[in-house]
Amino acid sequence: MKTALSLLLILSLAACTKPAPPAAASDEPHPESVTHWTPATELFAEYPPLVAGETSRFAIHLTRLDTFKPVTEGRVEVKLSAAGGQTESFTTDAPSRPGVFGVDVKPAAAGPVRLSILVSGPLDATHDLGEVTVHPTRAAAIHSHDDEDDAAIAFTKEQQWTLDFATFVVETRALRSSLRVPAEVLPRSGGEAEVSVPFDGRLIADRLPIIGARVTQGQVLAQLLPPTSAPSDLSSLELVRNEAQLALQLARRDRERAARLVESGAAPARRLDEARTLEATLEARLQAADTRLAQYETSSAAEPTPRGAKLFALRAPISGILTETTAAPNANVKAGETLFRILDADTVYISALVLESALPLIQHLSGAQLELPASDQLLPLTRLISIGRVIDPQTRTFPVIYQLDNRARLVAINQTLHARLLTQAAAAAPVVPESALVDDSGRPVVYVQAAGEAFLRRPVRLGIRETGAVQILEGVAAGERVVTRGAHLLRLASLSTQAPAEGHVH
Repeated sequence: MKTALSLLLILSLAACTKPAPPAAASDEPHPESVTHWTPATELFAEYPPLVAGETSRFAIHLTRLDTFKPVTEGRVEVKLSAAGGQTESFTTDAPSRPGVFGVDVKPAAAGPVRLSILVSGPLDATHDLGEVTVHPTRAAAIHSHDDEDDAAIAFTKEQQWTLDFATFVVETRALRSSLRVPAEVLPRSGGEAEVSVPFDGRLIADRLPIIGARVTQGQVLAQLLPPTSAPSDLSSLELVRNEAQLALQLARRDRERAARLVESGAAPARRLDEARTLEATLEARLQAADTRLAQYETSSAAEPTPRGAKLFALRAPISGILTETTAAPNANVKAGETLFRILDADTVYISALVLESALPLIQHLSGAQLELPASDQLLPLTRLISIGRVIDPQTRTFPVIYQLDNRARLVAINQTLHARLLTQAAAAAPVVPESALVDDSGRPVVYVQAAGEAFLRRPVRLGIRETGAVQILEGVAAGERVVTRGAHLLRLASLSTQAPAEGHVH
């Protein structure tokens, strides 16, 4: 639907700007046009030849190169500088409509002048357009003019500004050849851990961590109530506690008696020390009996942890994401049972699976890039972990493993992707973004901007691709401008049977 609407817009604009019958060369001079770029702006100007004492209306189209949208405010000055130092200036303080500045230029004298157009305001730019001639008469301004290229595709500035459009200056650089292979995301070495139960017991936790929760190394995940020692029946535990309590009572009376004897001199001080030691021992035995009895009662009645019970902490051995848990509050667990599984997703391994036939290419490996799903972005992989030297007998592949910092959560464990393994660099050649390529009946073509509103279709021969860029072995040269957004609209415009207009109404 979007393509159909774009085609309809292109055809409607072309239909509204049918060319007028050409005037005879002997009647009127041919209008001039010029295209010029600065780092910030593109200028496309149309104007009649300059004649001394006569007004020439300049239609100046200005485009922002950061957005490829029209310049909507600012001041434009047209300067004519003669060799003798005389300078004439003609200005306008605002566009007549977005992107189009109309300036009336009336040179005073004939002769060669240097033409420059200055832009000031939100954007500042100087377009030096070189030397032009101010003719003495209109008749003298009539001269032969190069015929327009019949193959040129007209695409007006109004169309470019309205639609999604952008260009790129072809540059020369060397790209590295690459090998595109499947890859999978694996936990790093030591990046996967299990938390198991060391002995039978009862799991104690007010709030257990849930799957997907982030845990840190040393964090207490749950606590384990150890089982009671033998005897394990309630009556035996109560008997042990009662015996300890009675023995303690006897020891206290004996300690009090020893204290009186020592005070009266009837017994040595050692007798009191022995009595105190026995009393302390029996107090500890009674406390232990109370603890075992409380543990038994808690395990049997599924009640909260008794006061004074000794608990064993189950801690996270690494920091990461909790991917699995079978723990339940107050559940009885067996020794060896796995309660938690933790994965470190911040640092992962990317395992690229390379066919055995490509082993010689890997000798020149200089890096790798990871293709992210639903994105044109290629993520660089810089830290090589290992290159496998054992071929899998089933898949006939070997792994090339890179480490990836995944704190931005760009990939997930066990995700399957594609990686590009970079080998040696090739010779320098013209390079364009992959978005500049258009499939025209099975053949790759690009559209070169010959002038502000004229474009040429160029079949190209492709070379190496890397990080969204592609080498052009034939078809374009460095310094030319190719269309990177809206190229498919130019192809639709080239299919129109209606001729493009010459000039604009301003």
